[in-house]
Amino acid sequence: MERNIILTNLGFEALTEMQEKAYETIKSGKNTTLLSPTGTGKTLAYLLPIVEKIKVEQNVLQMVVILPSRELALQSNEVFQRMKLKDIRSICLYGGRPTMDEHRQIREIKPQLVFATPGRLLDHIEKDNIFTGAVHTIIIDEFDKCLELGFQEDMDKIIRKLPHIKQRIFTSATNIEEIPDFAFPEKRAKESTILNYLITTENSEAKSDLYVIKSPSKDKLETLGRLLSSFRGEPSIVFVAYRESVARILAYLKENKISCVDYHGGQEQEVRERNLYRFRAGSVNVLVATDLAARGLDIPEVRHVVQYHLANKEEEFIHRSGRTARWDNTGSNYVLVGPEENIPDYIKEYKNLDVSDTTIKAYAPLWSSLYIGRGKKDKLSKGDILGFLCKKGNLKSTEIGRIDITSHQSYVAVKRNKVKQLLQMISGEKIKGMKTLIEPMKH
Repeated sequence: MERNIILTNLGFEALTEMQEKAYETIKSGKNTTLLSPTGTGKTLAYLLPIVEKIKVEQNVLQMVVILPSRELALQSNEVFQRMKLKDIRSICLYGGRPTMDEHRQIREIKPQLVFATPGRLLDHIEKDNIFTGAVHTIIIDEFDKCLELGFQEDMDKIIRKLPHIKQRIFTSATNIEEIPDFAFPEKRAKESTILNYLITTENSEAKSDLYVIKSPSKDKLETLGRLLSSFRGEPSIVFVAYRESVARILAYLKENKISCVDYHGGQEQEVRERNLYRFRAGSVNVLVATDLAARGLDIPEVRHVVQYHLANKEEEFIHRSGRTARWDNTGSNYVLVGPEENIPDYIKEYKNLDVSDTTIKAYAPLWSSLYIGRGKKDKLSKGDILGFLCKKGNLKSTEIGRIDITSHQSYVAVKRNKVKQLLQMISGEKIKGMKTLIEPMKH
């Protein structure tokens, strides 16, 4: 498939300068280290050239992409699926579900491309669930984060169990001074072309205005409530330093009827996934999160990023800020500063913002998310759901939003003012000839 057709499928007209350079370098077969700020499209930058190297006639695994978290693995696989390359099969492997289920899928799908977390990929390799003899390319996405989370040993073992690697691709949103030795186990010089676009951070942040809001009290909850109210329901992420703080802020916002969900490492993966879907779908306005959401997650709809707790390091600040003004979108960043806090030295240019006169007010989301008790295992597609809601629910396509399908269930966003009528019309109706539960997603 031509590159332009793939870009059209993804909703892009052209590649950025960084993506174009990465495409040329990776396509040439060189080991590549791509350094570029969060939100600049590194996933597409490596996917475009590698898919051209997959031999579609071979039903064996040829490339592996390693990512530090389940969410990033699913997200990257989703980008690949949206490319609509029908002749290339992929699978996503991650913890939190039975290994045997994945093994069964591997046998059925016969993937040529795998997106996986380190531990789960190593598990499958050691159990001989995956044939590695034909793997010629390895991509470690968010390489710095993989190291930070302690995956070096797993990645070392994986690379040593891939005997025929011809090309290595590493991506990072922070500077990597030197690629560790384990990435090149062979007795030869570490050869990697470095594409460093981190210097463009200032340019990328130009699209994002930075505001400092001074809270009159040490407890910044009321100031946060006023600030979020000033956004009038536009999608916003609030970053905090601790899980305990997430719960406290969430309780305050819910008490004031502000539409919100939480996201942090202490949650079950299914809960994180569901909350992230609701935020992406626009059925909640605010995501309260730890720094787990600051790295890699693609949420292009975010208009505002609020840093409730100050970032400890400039690097953390940049990652948080990178959640808005992604691609060609515009957005704003806000830092809440208490009376005993000082503005960090790395924040040099900002505007002061006063929200003390803003009334705390709730704004209902435009969308509502529905749960459907059928998924990919039932051969249910997005087209099936769309057709069902239009035909049986009498909805227009413009009244249907984001649709996500997992193995056993699906989620779909519909205009909030249509939900009641819709549920009445589809009551007792079968979707694709199957009885199933369809109900509003539970909080």
